[in-house]
Amino acid sequence: MPYVNIKITDEQVSAEQKAQLIQGATQLLVDVLNKNPKTTVVVIDEVNTDNWGIGGEVVTKLRKQTT
Repeated sequence: MPYVNIKITDEQVSAEQKAQLIQGATQLLVDVLNKNPKTTVVVIDEVNTDNWGIGGEVVTKLRKQTT
């Protein structure tokens, strides 16, 4: 049973976008590894930008610098 964990920052990702991620990840495993989609698990974790860092900086701060 394949298990895919997608981690994204919590920034207004719509239910439709999440559904597309789940479908796409599932289909990728079907196409590449011939896995059964009925036993493929996809979990999306949304992480607050205060809890996500890039290059030693908190993403919340980085996002404010670009606006």
